[in-house]
Amino acid sequence: MSQKILRIITSTNGDTSFSNQLSNAIIEKLASQTETEINTLDLTKTPLPYLTGSHINAVYTPVEAHTPEQKEALKYSDEAIKNLLESDIIVIGVPLYNFGIPAVLKGWIDQVARAGKTFSYSPEGAKGLVTDKKVYLSIASGAIFSEGPYKSYDFSESYLRTVLGFLGMTDVTTFRVEGTAIPDFAANALPKALSSVEEFAF
Repeated sequence: MSQKILRIITSTNGDTSFSNQLSNAIIEKLASQTETEINTLDLTKTPLPYLTGSHINAVYTPVEAHTPEQKEALKYSDEAIKNLLESDIIVIGVPLYNFGIPAVLKGWIDQVARAGKTFSYSPEGAKGLVTDKKVYLSIASGAIFSEGPYKSYDFSESYLRTVLGFLGMTDVTTFRVEGTAIPDFAANALPKALSSVEEFAF
């Protein structure tokens, strides 16, 4: 049975993007080991709308009481959640912008993080409903954030692990291509990252 991969693109640099090239390597490695079906969501070309008052009101209105306007407000969220839930593996390309994730990725998260659909609350606390998924993050940065003086400046991986874990996706592996803007590291940054994917036991 084939594995359904949801690939999320968030870099505007297309084929030259380091996060995209690293995502390509991850997907190629996965495809070499099992039959895969890939659904690509390029948020740079089709960004999801940011949350509005209409969206929030619709979320907290019973489905049977939804107006046509509220149904329209939720259609992007409904589709994004459907694609997420139908996937077995999620590969997210993450260029590090100003110490955090791209705005389009935050827009996607806001659309899929929805009470009653992808998480729920109970007297015991919050419970993630998006389970049995494997997530791979391919994070690209001009500086080095995995260690050294800038490690505490990286709010991308910690945020994504937190929010994805809250939704139930706790099996997260991170690959990094970093130092792409540092002369002494730039030439080997991508080869080193691709090597880490090749050596990883998927």
